[in-house]
Amino acid sequence: MSRIAVLLPPSETKAVGGGDVPWTPGACALPALDAARLEVLGALAVDVGAEPTMAAIERYTGVLYRELDWASLPGLARKRGRRWLVTFSGMWGAVAPDDPIPYYRLKMSASVPPLGRLSTFWRPRLTAALTPRLRGRVVWDLLPGEHAAAWTPSEVPYRRRLVVRFVDADGRTVSHWNKLLKGALVRRLLLEPTTDPLELAGWRHPAGYQFDRPGSDLDAEPGVVVFRRPGHIPRRLPGSG
Repeated sequence: MSRIAVLLPPSETKAVGGGDVPWTPGACALPALDAARLEVLGALAVDVGAEPTMAAIERYTGVLYRELDWASLPGLARKRGRRWLVTFSGMWGAVAPDDPIPYYRLKMSASVPPLGRLSTFWRPRLTAALTPRLRGRVVWDLLPGEHAAAWTPSEVPYRRRLVVRFVDADGRTVSHWNKLLKGALVRRLLLEPTTDPLELAGWRHPAGYQFDRPGSDLDAEPGVVVFRRPGHIPRRLPGSG
């Protein structure tokens, strides 16, 4: 099987606290981003030298990450996740699951003087740093718009890029539960890896969504993978509270 990468947004909700080891350059994956990370910290006048850290996968506690439920995954799935998952971040550019990061609040869409809009600031830096990591991989790109603007996919030599849409029975994009739906998909990919969306034809999403082959466009660039929910959308999905 070709190597896989999964690109994720962070979450606004984050766990507080952490261990005693502060963040320092060289502590995270993608060390090529350290100079830019220091630029962001300097522009914000933030000193993280005394801040407690925890692994990024534990720091992020939003809906997507709750549905992914990292702690309950078997060891092999977590091993895959450590190699495959990349979370975009306004503060850090991008982090891997085990990267030790302090608590922070900073959106990718924020504008930070004198750096400007963070997605624009990070775009060339992230593109360059991701190039060796994504080279030759099948990339499941689950980034929303503000994070998608922080890199230039056309400049990265991945093997294939796949974006995902969840739609209702009438083909309308589902946005309200989008994070929950993506979290369940990431969990499925870590438990049963695939680079071919056709292999998801037999998978039924916990909320009832199923792979919609006619509605997908797998020959496009990027390939568009559509999951459709038959019937009406429930007022509340499992785990959405």
